[in-house]
Amino acid sequence: MALAGKLHPNMLALGAIGLWSTLAALGVALSHLPPFWLTGMALLIGSACAWPLMRGDLRQWRVPPGTLLLGIYGLFGYHFLLFMALRLAPPVQANLINYLWPLGMVVMAPLFLPGLRLSARQLLAALIGFAAAAWVIVGGSTLERAPLAGYLLALGAAWAWASYSLLTRRVAAFPTAAIGLFGLVSGALSLLCHFLLEAPAVMQARDWVLLIAIGLGPLGAAFYLWDAALKRGQPQQIGFLSFATPLLSTLILSAVRGEMPSASLGLAGLLIVGAAWLGRERR
Repeated sequence: MALAGKLHPNMLALGAIGLWSTLAALGVALSHLPPFWLTGMALLIGSACAWPLMRGDLRQWRVPPGTLLLGIYGLFGYHFLLFMALRLAPPVQANLINYLWPLGMVVMAPLFLPGLRLSARQLLAALIGFAAAAWVIVGGSTLERAPLAGYLLALGAAWAWASYSLLTRRVAAFPTAAIGLFGLVSGALSLLCHFLLEAPAVMQARDWVLLIAIGLGPLGAAFYLWDAALKRGQPQQIGFLSFATPLLSTLILSAVRGEMPSASLGLAGLLIVGAAWLGRERR
């Protein structure tokens, strides 16, 4: 993490956000695979990203049981709740509720981290950022009704990732390489869900290439960058930056499909940038 130590925390967060933005396009290419199989295998692959950080020192995976449970809660709990929500609720609505997590990071930071406060300016910026993200996700789609359980699960996913991100600042300091242990255990639990809930996966050679890309990128390196950013950065500012994830994801997906971005996406992008600027930390 020598290079990460020289980068501004916001740049590390943007690196994670950029990698997460590729997940939709890669996920669409692998949409024929069972989601828990895809997530479990990708997390196991992503755990290998810890090896260069560890340099053979397994002691970096020695974390207190509470810290390990927090990591499992974040990586496994978030994905489990999100995938179950997508089974019960329309994807557009579930994804919209899921993207309450950046707003949650901004609003809940003073509750989880002593010494922080939420100003009216930051609250306004968070609402603008979420409105822009919602605009990107919903687009011209018609909102559908769905069982309440689906929406509650999506809300639980948003809470899980926002609270995990903030709680990593509350536990005793742990090496970023320990994210590999979190991913290893979470990947194993995801595969257990696959064997219990899904039909067996049938993999082609191309699927393995894309699966490795997901494992090394959005479900691998992104988590390490995110952890390094949260350890050194201002969590509310990182939360504002995170509203860019659905926008970048949509732009990448459009590019892969050969579609031209709409003017509404451009406006949403300006709103997100404006929200990040309005909510910036003032010294």
